[in-house]
Amino acid sequence: MISIASLGPRSGRNVELLLLVGAVGLVMLAYVNVEVGANGSVPPNLLTQGAVLLGIAVAFHLVLRWRAAYADPLILPIATLLNGLGIVMLHRIDIARSNPFTDGLALRQLTWSALAVAIAAAVIILLPDHRLLRRYTYIAGLAAVVLLLLPLLPFIGREVLGARIWISIGPFSFQPGELAKIALAIFFAGYLVTARDALSVSGRKVLGLILPRGKDLGPILVAWVLSLGILVFQRDLGSSLLFFGLFVAMLYVATERVSWIAIGLTLLAVGTYVAYGLFSHVQARVTLWLDPFAPGQSDQVAKGLMGLAAGGLLGTGLGRGRPTETYLAESDFIFPSFGEELGLIGLFALILLYALLVQRGLRTAVGVRDGFGKLLAAGLSFSIALQCFVVIGGVTRVIPLTGLTTPFLSAGGSSLLANWTIIALLLRISDQARRPVDETPPARPSGSTEQTEMVRPA
Repeated sequence: MISIASLGPRSGRNVELLLLVGAVGLVMLAYVNVEVGANGSVPPNLLTQGAVLLGIAVAFHLVLRWRAAYADPLILPIATLLNGLGIVMLHRIDIARSNPFTDGLALRQLTWSALAVAIAAAVIILLPDHRLLRRYTYIAGLAAVVLLLLPLLPFIGREVLGARIWISIGPFSFQPGELAKIALAIFFAGYLVTARDALSVSGRKVLGLILPRGKDLGPILVAWVLSLGILVFQRDLGSSLLFFGLFVAMLYVATERVSWIAIGLTLLAVGTYVAYGLFSHVQARVTLWLDPFAPGQSDQVAKGLMGLAAGGLLGTGLGRGRPTETYLAESDFIFPSFGEELGLIGLFALILLYALLVQRGLRTAVGVRDGFGKLLAAGLSFSIALQCFVVIGGVTRVIPLTGLTTPFLSAGGSSLLANWTIIALLLRISDQARRPVDETPPARPSGSTEQTEMVRPA
């Protein structure tokens, strides 16, 4: 009789493969609905499109079977489904722009998706242990600063819609801030895992909160000044909020002190007030937020809200809306494009997918047995959550509009490359978290004195 223990833990790869087939099937069903709703016919290239998307996903799945057998089985299918739905909506926008045959946006997005997945697979292959990244803590911090400064250079930096966040080299354009958030997450994780004891030392108790010592406020002040610098020189409110929020969230995870959140919110409020008083573009964003229908200003938010209202509860149906009535429907405002055709229920389904993706990342952070991995997984998960909040909150008037892209859905190679790299890092860390203790490699970064936490994930 075979005992249960002799069977060993399940890797979840078969479940992942089944979910991948289901995800691609849902994407193809949406693709058919778009064509039938817009043109009244089934697309002739349906099998080709489905085979390409399934081939990309299965190729990454096989890499995981080879190099990360215990990686979380839900992360890849969720990312594939979101990426595929983004391609479908871009195809819908191509049709709405009377461009049904060239399929420019959708074809470009599919090409970038293949490249992004290839890079993610390379990360899995070339990075056998996420703890190796801790060796490059300060190099990652320097790389993040360089990436953030690149758009300010006079020859390659380019300003688009008032924000100087792009670089152009020949025919290629890139947004280096997307990669900077990954480098910052690595730097914050490496720094905080070393300094968390000092940052957790008790200070004075004020209004029920134990505030840190004055000399320990340096790191958060540096992050605050960096975020303000991005806001001032690049006029990029979204990235400023994202980077500062990422550091505060990781600082709280490292120290478990509510006082750091209170300090972070206070600095955020002060920075917002100063920026509103000094910079006209921030004042314009706030005015647009308070009254998007006021005459004499941009109607970008107003048209997005009208698109959401037109969708109602169930939506007009894929292929039956008017997404091009909204500015930047393929990037900043792709969420209202989905809202018009899928309705409130469809939007809740998309938000649920993001919530599940973040939950799997945080579950990985809980399960991994080293402090650096915990902070890195938590930081990468928070970066996705914060970006979704900033984007969706901006187009629905919860917060002022910021200009970030929706992860995996919006058009853009920079965003896809960065987000699929985040997926690869989460998969690598989750492989370590779910791998049995006796199969975990003992190697740790040189010079590390941190003790491995032998906690088995639930």
